[in-house]
Amino acid sequence: MPHQSLYISTTEPQSGTLVISIGLMEMLKGTYKNVAFFRPIVPDTPEEETHIDFMREHFGLKISYEACIGFKESEVIDAFAHHREEALMETLISKVDRLQKAYDFVLIDGYPRNRFSKTFDFDINLKIAKNLATLFCPVLNAKEKSIQALENEIQILSESIQSEGCQTLAFFVNRCSPSLIQEIHTQSSELTQQETCYFLPEVAEIDTPTLRQIVDVLDAEVLVCEEEQLNHLVKDIKIAAMGIGNYLQRIAQDHLIIVPSDRSDILLASHLSYAAKHHPNIAGLLLSGGIEPESSVIQLIKDFPLAPIPILSVKEDSYATAIAVEKVQAKITAKERDKITLIKSLFDTHVRKKTLSKRFKESKNSVITPMMFEYRLFETARADKKRIILPESEDERILRAASILLQRDIVHLILLGEREEIAHKSAQLRLDLSKAEIVNPTEHTLIDRFSRQFYTLRKEKGVTLSSARDAMTHKSYFATMMLYNGMADGLVSGATHTTADTIRPALQIIKTKPDISIVSSIFFMLLDTKVLVYGDCAVNLDPSAKELAHIAISSAQTASQFGIEPKVALLSYSTGDSGSGPDVEKVREATKLAQKLQPDLLIEGPIQYDAAIDITVAKKKLPKSKVAGHATVFVFPDLNTGNNTYKAVQRSTGATAIGPVLQGLRLPVNDLSRGCLVDDIVNTVAITAIQAQHKENP
Repeated sequence: MPHQSLYISTTEPQSGTLVISIGLMEMLKGTYKNVAFFRPIVPDTPEEETHIDFMREHFGLKISYEACIGFKESEVIDAFAHHREEALMETLISKVDRLQKAYDFVLIDGYPRNRFSKTFDFDINLKIAKNLATLFCPVLNAKEKSIQALENEIQILSESIQSEGCQTLAFFVNRCSPSLIQEIHTQSSELTQQETCYFLPEVAEIDTPTLRQIVDVLDAEVLVCEEEQLNHLVKDIKIAAMGIGNYLQRIAQDHLIIVPSDRSDILLASHLSYAAKHHPNIAGLLLSGGIEPESSVIQLIKDFPLAPIPILSVKEDSYATAIAVEKVQAKITAKERDKITLIKSLFDTHVRKKTLSKRFKESKNSVITPMMFEYRLFETARADKKRIILPESEDERILRAASILLQRDIVHLILLGEREEIAHKSAQLRLDLSKAEIVNPTEHTLIDRFSRQFYTLRKEKGVTLSSARDAMTHKSYFATMMLYNGMADGLVSGATHTTADTIRPALQIIKTKPDISIVSSIFFMLLDTKVLVYGDCAVNLDPSAKELAHIAISSAQTASQFGIEPKVALLSYSTGDSGSGPDVEKVREATKLAQKLQPDLLIEGPIQYDAAIDITVAKKKLPKSKVAGHATVFVFPDLNTGNNTYKAVQRSTGATAIGPVLQGLRLPVNDLSRGCLVDDIVNTVAITAIQAQHKENP
């Protein structure tokens, strides 16, 4: 079966082909294990070629820079001038053929046709696409164009593509103004009849330079700045030449202030403005003149409890510096995480990805890579969005994760905390949390209702109405009561709280499923070519046979919820009837009980790890087993074994471990590690949302 490929092309510059490439590459990495990126033609000057480095770094493509390149622009012109175009095409076909043999899919990024407009009277990209027998994706620039002009352009392109014998996957119309998009959707035109025509709006932030780019272009010295702050957008510049009073009245959000290095008053006033709640947050300060600022002032700024405003320095004077900054062109690099998230959100919102996917050939590849698994997490969560509570809004990681989740439209979020404090902190972090619902539990009218409910639930355990009210002052209990009352679909906590703080309220209020006696956990182990489920590696110290059976059943159910066919191995130090002892007997009894409770479940135990995962070993030890050699769910006999095994596999193989994912509760609650990263939070929220999609009605 031939590998697939897709050719992206534009007829004019500044059409945003990289935006489309990012969206398509994310889709492809969610379907295929190995994806290659290829540019048939690149500029003669290496500095002008930025797409290849970006795609290789951001998506972690396992391909060399040289393998991504066909020919330089001058080589193509020379080949056609000396009638060697056939040799050129044969070489391109050979290069792409090698990629198709080595990779599952090849995304091909064409060259702007206008670069050859004075040389060729034909579309070089179409000729290449025709000879490569690939699907074709034109990208159009809608900036300052009317509907009629776009209709004519698409019609001409369609006829050209058809005459060349190429097949169109979709048209992407980029950089549309809001009025144009509204006009397209309200008028009955040929554009609205195109099922494979997607309209993406112009987003100013994408074409706005960042501090990082200004530092690189101006070779500025970084005096005070955190890595994250280099992603600040610079929407405008101001030269500070006035007194403080007039200066503060004229600065605005995301402005870069150019100021002589000896203006300590401006430096201090800027940081006071940053710390204040109702003043704009500038992007940074650019000190001109090459004069060293006073060290005492810089040290004072560094002592601020909040992250200081970035301070850069250049040798040129203020006006020369302003002219140089104005000339900086916005670029998208792999370090610009905020822009990349924005681009992916843009693609998610305006491209009907399911419709687009149907036009791809069906993939026969059963391999699941970590990126594929994470991509499917987001797509599944987005398909039926759930309301997830994040009680720990005081934590910066939570706010950053919330921004990504909202921007990518993966879930609906409820943040617990004081609205003004959340708004102030999110403004300082340059995060948009406007779509989040914010609930302040300390002022909420629900406290009395929740207190009485909790008292009713726990009075037989000695809880008084007074202690119930005290419990509701804790965010974990308040959030759990919101979940209990159907005000949310899931809860994620633990970034600043202990595991006990998260699980205890859930056990007391949510309780376990009717047929499950124990709350347990699993880890998704994302190996290079497959995803395994490990349980229980985080909660239960030494489960009994009955509890182990329930852990196996819960783990199988969790695996099914995430598209993993459950083949359950209950692990021990012996396989089948080869050994004996209390530990083996516990596993044997647990296996029999699980089989009795779930007769249709494929389950084997006791079984050793090698027999469970290695088909060669399985044929020797359990040749008739349907699980041995094919296990996807591994249930460990105790916490000591499970926790050490998952960490050993994680560290020795480079596997990604997502979890712990709690299971067995009537409603989804998940616990974060206090050392969690932003990506961990995003993944856990998506997992919680998917669990909520599979919630059983009480």
